[in-house]
Amino acid sequence: MPAQEILILAVTQMLGGVCVAGMSTEAEPTTGLRWIRPIREFEHVLLGDITAVDGTVVRPFDVAEFHLLQARPSPPHIEDWITDFARPRVRVVRRLERERRAAFLRKYIDPDPASVLENQARSLCLVRPDWIRASFELDAYTGKLEARLAFAVDKHRYLGARTAGVSVTDLRWRALGRTLLPESGGLLEFDIDALRARLGLQDLFLAIGLTRAFQGAYWPIVVGVHLVPDYVVVVDYSNP
Repeated sequence: MPAQEILILAVTQMLGGVCVAGMSTEAEPTTGLRWIRPIREFEHVLLGDITAVDGTVVRPFDVAEFHLLQARPSPPHIEDWITDFARPRVRVVRRLERERRAAFLRKYIDPDPASVLENQARSLCLVRPDWIRASFELDAYTGKLEARLAFAVDKHRYLGARTAGVSVTDLRWRALGRTLLPESGGLLEFDIDALRARLGLQDLFLAIGLTRAFQGAYWPIVVGVHLVPDYVVVVDYSNP
C-alpha cells in the first residue's frame, strides 16, 4: 500500500513508548474522515518511529505520511493499522495552522461520541466539551506529573477516578503543565474561564481515546487537548 496521509490529532505517552493517531483522507460516514492509529505488529511504537529524517518528532496538526501495511482491528480499537515505520520513515508533508486548524476542528466534531464513551464500539473521537475542569499535579521528589481533565459531552459528565477527571496523556498538554507549575511541585486546578484568562482561549476540543484492556475494562483517556488559538510549548520527550 502506498504511503497514507494522516492529520495527526494525538501524540501521547504510554508505558514503554508513545501512541499516535489521527484522521486519514478517506471519507467515513459517521466521523467524516476515517480515524487511523498506526501501530507496530509487535511491541510499542517508539519515539524514533514517529521521528522524521530531519530529527523532528511528529506533532498534532502535522499531515504526515505513514506506510500502512494491514488493518488490525481489535475491538474497540478498530482504528489500528500495522505500520512499517522504517521503510520509508514518517514524513511530514504539510501542517494545519491558525484558521485552517480551527476550521478542521469545528468541522469534524464527532456526531456520536457515545459510540466511544458509552458503547465502546470504537476507540477514538473528537469532541467539543460543554464543560471542563482540569488539574496538574507535580511531585517534586519523583518529578512525576499527573494531568487530569473532567469534562462533559452532551450533558453527560466524565469525571474519572475520585471525580478528579480522566488521565491526560497528550504530550503537549503535559508539557504545558510543567511550565505552569514551579519546580517545587504542587497542585494547579482550573476551569475553562481560567483558561480564557491565562491563554486567551476562544474554543476547546478534545480527542478522546480508550485504553487497552485494564482490569477487564477499557477506560477513557484524553489523548489530545486542542485549544483555539493554539498555545506554544516545548516538549521534553525525555521527561513527559
